[in-house]
Amino acid sequence: MKKIVQQCLLACLLQVMLYNSAVAQYTLADSLWLQRMGTYTMTSSRAYDDLRVLCKEIGHRLSGSPQSLKAVEWAVDVLKKAGADTVWTQPVMVPVWERGEEYLKVGTEGKQDKVEALSLGNMHGTDGKEVKAPLVMFRSLEELRAANAALIQGKIVFLNVPFPAEELNTFAAYSRVYRIRTQSAGIVCAKGGVGVIIRSISTTKDEVPHTGAAHYPDTACRIPAMAIGNTTADALALAMSTGTGTVTAVMMAHCKMKGMALSYNVIGELRGAKHKDKYMLVGGHLDSWDVGEGAHDDGAGCVQAIQVLRNFKALKHRPAHTLRVVMFMNEENGNRGGAAYADSAVSRKEHHIFALESDAGGFTPRGIGLIVPEQDRRQVQSWAPLLEPFGLYDFKQEGCGVDISPLKNTGVRAGELLPDSQRYFDIHHCRHDVLEAVNERELNLGAAGITALLYLIDRYWN
Repeated sequence: MKKIVQQCLLACLLQVMLYNSAVAQYTLADSLWLQRMGTYTMTSSRAYDDLRVLCKEIGHRLSGSPQSLKAVEWAVDVLKKAGADTVWTQPVMVPVWERGEEYLKVGTEGKQDKVEALSLGNMHGTDGKEVKAPLVMFRSLEELRAANAALIQGKIVFLNVPFPAEELNTFAAYSRVYRIRTQSAGIVCAKGGVGVIIRSISTTKDEVPHTGAAHYPDTACRIPAMAIGNTTADALALAMSTGTGTVTAVMMAHCKMKGMALSYNVIGELRGAKHKDKYMLVGGHLDSWDVGEGAHDDGAGCVQAIQVLRNFKALKHRPAHTLRVVMFMNEENGNRGGAAYADSAVSRKEHHIFALESDAGGFTPRGIGLIVPEQDRRQVQSWAPLLEPFGLYDFKQEGCGVDISPLKNTGVRAGELLPDSQRYFDIHHCRHDVLEAVNERELNLGAAGITALLYLIDRYWN
């Protein structure tokens, strides 16, 4: 009996060893190369210098704007200087939206004060005229949907929904409330309202408004929609709840859509030594909203992706598969760049072994979101001893960037860098998203972590 038990234990041990050798595929040479790469990235990276030029010499770059085309030229130049074998642009037709002059006044009759506000992206303003109406407040999108149209007819709706502070992960919180921005104008217009004001989807306690994409479900329905900062929203809610007079708002905005324009994704390649026609993609989106400098969203992701290529070149490491660095255009208000890339990949029958995007800010890396088969996730988890020095320990979450979602939908394995999320919605889509908000060491650590992951995927995935 004892001999039988020993044989069973030995068989189990052999199975475990075989499983581990199959899954935890890495060598001492891998560890040594990653150490060298980490040292190089933290001491010699040009990511922050690249970001400085993008933010300070070009600035914000909404797709279709002159600045976005300057950013395309910048990306082509930087990828060539980083050592890409080939760099080209991929045409993308993008919507053109312009903000123009705007203001918002709120208060009781005879005493209305201007407050800081931003029109929501893709919205149509007031054609330069003032729209004045009483305010009515709702505390959720569901409450707004259920409201009788007579309560909203002829009024401006104030949608007062705070950021869900109880959520530990701010992206999980954002997923609960972002539809307030994207859907409220359509709902209000359908019920006869004449305008929308939303509390910004933000974690800061200040007056700074945060913009972002919104949509009309019907092109015939066009009312102005604006965001205000959290402290402004607090004061407005208090006035509407405790004041004696009717609170009204005056909205004026020149924003409008102005058709379509030709723009570009920018693509650079480091050709693979063995599998030139199989691709690892890493990228970020080149466009940003028209406030701030688009530093975290998503200049950081762009320069990190470029640094991955630069790391391989500097350390004379030619990957087995072709490394493709992609700067996508139009993530913020259309995702046409992501769709154009995926369409091209499908039509050309390109084989991508993995695609990763960095579009959650240049903060300290915490993990990698993955949409892959479970055995691939387990293999990435087995690399934890090699990835943890770069701050990467969380491989349980699912997720990939917006730009690579169309490619993921074709069956490509995909992922995204998961930085610390706590400060991201302090700066998201507002004037605080500037170079000075990015920490150089955190930015470089993210670039090193992405390089480490792609190095291992290149070595052990097909």
